[in-house]
Amino acid sequence: MTSYAWGKTTPREIPTKPGVYMFRDGAGKVLYVGKACDLRARLRSYTLEGGDGRIAIRFLDRDARTVEIVITRTDSEALLLEDTLIKQHRPRHNVRLKDDKSFLMVRFDLGEDFPRPKFVRAHRPEDGRKGGRARFFGPYASTGALRRTLSDLQRVVPLRDCTDAVMNHRSRPCLKHQIGLCCAPCVDGVTADEYADHVARAMAILSGDTAELEGDLEGRMRAASEAREYERAGRWRDRLAALHRTVEGQGVRAADRVERVVVALARAGESVLVHRLAFRGGRMVESRSHGLRSPLDGPELLHGILTALYAGGRRGVPPEIVVPVLPSDAELLEKNLGDGVVLRVPRGGERRRMLDLALENARAGLAQREAARGRDAVAASGLAKLVGIETLAGDRPLVVDGFDISNTGPSNVVASRVRFRGGIPDRNGYRRFRVRTVAGQDDFASMEEVVGRSLRRGMDEGDLPDVVLIDGGAGQLRSALRAREDVGAWDVVVVSLAKARPEAREGGRTRKAAMEERLFTSPDQDPYVLPRHDDVRHLLERIRDEAHRFAITYHRKERGRIKSKLDSIPGVGPARRKALLRRFGSVVGVAGASVEEIVQVDGVGPALAAKILAALG
Repeated sequence: MTSYAWGKTTPREIPTKPGVYMFRDGAGKVLYVGKACDLRARLRSYTLEGGDGRIAIRFLDRDARTVEIVITRTDSEALLLEDTLIKQHRPRHNVRLKDDKSFLMVRFDLGEDFPRPKFVRAHRPEDGRKGGRARFFGPYASTGALRRTLSDLQRVVPLRDCTDAVMNHRSRPCLKHQIGLCCAPCVDGVTADEYADHVARAMAILSGDTAELEGDLEGRMRAASEAREYERAGRWRDRLAALHRTVEGQGVRAADRVERVVVALARAGESVLVHRLAFRGGRMVESRSHGLRSPLDGPELLHGILTALYAGGRRGVPPEIVVPVLPSDAELLEKNLGDGVVLRVPRGGERRRMLDLALENARAGLAQREAARGRDAVAASGLAKLVGIETLAGDRPLVVDGFDISNTGPSNVVASRVRFRGGIPDRNGYRRFRVRTVAGQDDFASMEEVVGRSLRRGMDEGDLPDVVLIDGGAGQLRSALRAREDVGAWDVVVVSLAKARPEAREGGRTRKAAMEERLFTSPDQDPYVLPRHDDVRHLLERIRDEAHRFAITYHRKERGRIKSKLDSIPGVGPARRKALLRRFGSVVGVAGASVEEIVQVDGVGPALAAKILAALG
């Protein structure tokens, strides 16, 4: 790897060969990784034409000090190496897309005797389609859209929607069978073959193959109408309308059936929102947004986005990708995305309308995010004034760390720290803690330990927050203040947030005060009662709730991991595990018991008791 000084001119020594380049700052940290068919030409493109020596991209002019290159034999090798280096160094200015939501899908378990449609979630649509005798359909935009789809589907194909436990214990049909929404497999109202036909028809509908069923329903409707059986004709008409809603509810129709993805960008400064529409079989099957921050221009940014989305087989690459402008190195990108993949910039027609739809969604999503960002910034500024922080160095955003403790009795005590920067979650600042020095259940001591460890590390790394928010009242705040004093982080403001306790009224009844939030800035002073619709209150509640969610998630993981030690012992099945936990309260209690105490549990002999203690010891 060869390094060159980066400045106003591109070094002539840089070769005109394919390869990868990395910009680094003065501390040697990687700022950006890119690839090129011609390294010298690509690096020259980062300076404005005209010879005035200005750098075209601000972060390069401000931060870049050196550029390192790696020559490769082919353009394809450069693409693969770029992806590897981005994963290795995680440069702040490269595009790394992360979906923060899971996908709603419908699953049919074909291994069941009478399959039913079920709600499932997957982090990617392809995650739900792996292995097993199951079929998945979707994704769907929301729970409401999915429920409406299944409701309409049930009017066309009367499948059961009850659980196995309910179906296996029924002695007569339910009300849905009486109104024609279930074929009653619970009481042998349909044969297994007939039910299988219903399932196949339902899966065909969800796949978009409805032509045969539409013709069948229309024929039945006309036949009933000609026979002057207008009530039956009306039922077939309603089922046909429900069928249309089921298919159309998954997305808009395209005139052709080409599988394509449409990508549009909306920008406000360095804030960018990417909106992606996927069309398959003439229908829109996916609509997703990705938010990111990048100073790169359109072609360079679009190249990074498409690489992040599809390079390395992370997603199935569609044959056609519609984009607003051709990305940089478009021919290289097409070749490496796969045989037959085409990038198109539409000038008119249906593709242009699809791109306009994606752009409209991108602009709306970006406007919503920017408005929320503005409210968060105002709330963070209000919080700073409320706790006595007048100014922040360099106009940087306010950094707030939120802490919470989670436990089940004296075992598995864990804690979480979440970080909000300028009112926005900063995932890189999230931390998890196992409480080490506190025996048993002592929330005050646990909070003191965790806050102290976090602040001590922050002082060592120069990464202290401006405010520490504790979930609790004056007692928890006093513990956190002791931790701050022990560490010496005097500039950090420590506060706590607690809901008001119910107040007693005459006659012994209580008045609910759950809507009141109290902010403690000192354990020896009365707290502030935050107004109900105040932006600062909403921000503090978000931080507290996120810390609680993060702690609970970690606690469940730890609890499950510890229990798995008991489950993995040969001879200890679910019944004996439950008996042991019921007798000793926790896995820790089992580990602290003697052989004589353990053998008192039904089904556990001396040999198994010794084996349990050896496994947990």
